[in-house]
Amino acid sequence: MKQINTVDAVGHVLCHDLTRIVPGETKDAMFRKGHIVKAEDIPMLLSMGKEHLFVWENDDTVLHENDAAEILCTLSIGPRMFRNEVKEGKIEIFAAEDGIFEVDVARLQQVNAIGDVMIATRGDHSPVKKGDKLAGMRVIPLVIPKTTMELTKKTCGTEPLLRVKPYFPKKAAMIITGSEVFSGRIKDQFGPAIERKISEFQVDIIGKTIVGDKPEDIALEIKKYIELGADLILCTGGMSVDPDDTTPTAIKSTGAKIVSYGAPVLPGAMFLLAYAAGNIPILGLPGCVMYSKRTIFDLVLPRIMADEIITIEDLSALGHGGLCLDCKVCIYPNCGFGKV
Repeated sequence: MKQINTVDAVGHVLCHDLTRIVPGETKDAMFRKGHIVKAEDIPMLLSMGKEHLFVWENDDTVLHENDAAEILCTLSIGPRMFRNEVKEGKIEIFAAEDGIFEVDVARLQQVNAIGDVMIATRGDHSPVKKGDKLAGMRVIPLVIPKTTMELTKKTCGTEPLLRVKPYFPKKAAMIITGSEVFSGRIKDQFGPAIERKISEFQVDIIGKTIVGDKPEDIALEIKKYIELGADLILCTGGMSVDPDDTTPTAIKSTGAKIVSYGAPVLPGAMFLLAYAAGNIPILGLPGCVMYSKRTIFDLVLPRIMADEIITIEDLSALGHGGLCLDCKVCIYPNCGFGKV
């Protein structure tokens, strides 16, 4: 750094904070470290008694923190996002619409391992709302070697680190199973619970049927709703390993491809996921969906709404973060449930 006359400081970068004191009113940094001096700043600086300033010397081998943050933002930001203005070397990125936030975790870790650069994000596969903060980034020093930023660009590659996948409208059918509900001995509570969950998305319920425990009856209803144009089938009840819990058998008998019967998530271990006709998801929902605040259904449904084809690897990965702590005040999705 070097010392220069304040009147000659326009365009230079301050090396430290400059505090302005007004007795009885304020004592705070008027100009922050890294601030680029503008012509309109000169009168204020002089009024603060700053006739000389310590500034960074121009060097073609380094970048100012603001310029480096712009590079990090360009490497990170994907579709359906917006950003704020760079401030003190930091930029934040926000969701421009509802959807699933995805992070290329492997590349993110490689970037953060470079040193002197950092990008912090929400968890991968987080459901987000329009306006939610997604990520923040900056470089650690005030100036950073251009070679470091070139390495960062090479590490990131050409695809953005982040993206928001939008939700798509769905036509859903609900099949409520169980002889106790079918016979009218107990009132259906599963249907209303599911309706509350899917009301957060653009879902048109084209039908709801209550059937007994016969697998052939359940299978018939699944096939009927697929023929009627349903692109999401929700089957409730009959998901445990008891002999009279026949929903998994019924789903399999339709010819649907079973992705998994069981998931490493609590609540929700007895969850079943299958696909009919290649891309029509059939969800077998265990009893916990009816009474627990958050379950496997909350983790899978947003990804279904974003038209993801969920694999066994995707479900297996949910084990890390798949334990809901059943907090007295639920703040999901702003918690660790389902986050890596």
